[in-house]
Amino acid sequence: MWTVRTSRLWWLPVVLLACPPNSPTAREADWQSCAEGIAYRLSDATPQQGAVVLLELRGAATYSRAEGRWGEQPLHFWPAGEALHQALVGVDLARRPGKSPLVLTATRDDGTSQTCTVPLQVRSGDFPIERLRVAPRFVNPPPEVLPRIAEETERLRALFAAVTPQRLWHGRFLPPIEGLPPAGNFGRRRVLNEQPRAPHTGEDFPAPTGTPVRAAQRGRVVLAEELYFAGKTVLLDHGLGLYTMYAHLHSITTQQGAVVEAGAVIGTVGATGRVTGPHLHWAARLNDARVNPQDLLALPVPAD
Repeated sequence: MWTVRTSRLWWLPVVLLACPPNSPTAREADWQSCAEGIAYRLSDATPQQGAVVLLELRGAATYSRAEGRWGEQPLHFWPAGEALHQALVGVDLARRPGKSPLVLTATRDDGTSQTCTVPLQVRSGDFPIERLRVAPRFVNPPPEVLPRIAEETERLRALFAAVTPQRLWHGRFLPPIEGLPPAGNFGRRRVLNEQPRAPHTGEDFPAPTGTPVRAAQRGRVVLAEELYFAGKTVLLDHGLGLYTMYAHLHSITTQQGAVVEAGAVIGTVGATGRVTGPHLHWAARLNDARVNPQDLLALPVPAD
């Protein structure tokens, strides 16, 4: 099967010696039957916790609509050609490893439909544990700010739960900072002053204050303000349940309601919020699943 982390191999077959990488046989090798006349393909059939998976579903010419669920998580498909639909599947970083099937429904033009299941095997992310000694103010917020924290938490929850029915992004995702690697700390479990904390839900990019921060893809700005924990923050809605967050900014150069294009500068790196130094915290939510934003960069380019 394919792996979402190595998009260069999207057209390679499972058995490399069986056929050339770019041959029609190679491209067809990874399609699996789902039901009579319906086939599917996954960019990774054994994703680890925190992964993003591209799912494709195709059928006969009369097949016009696709729907699906993964447990409680809805799958939002978009048309990608004649009788071809695609969707992104988000594996939450805390999802239990093991077998967990996708339930898909393909509907024909005449209104009849077929339902089938697609196997998915979730692997452990094996996230490391990071032990830090920090000032007490970074561990326990003062009582007077707790109402603010609760209000901001609820606002973010509501934003992530909202689903724009159109896909706003096209093509490849871009890194939010050019030329600088991430810290590789997505999913890392933090223990602050011997007190366990929630896992790290994004990737950090250490960078000097003032470094430009760019939109990873086209999206609508649904939040552009300063939050208690995240500092100055921009949240982009890319449609179909996908969001990217850019936190701890020194400055914000966009505004709520704006539609920004991929690569547009939306702010600069800073150290606002609850941090100890300048860096960008880049995070992603997909159908409310906390996923590694780096996986978006490695996705095979979806059909438009």
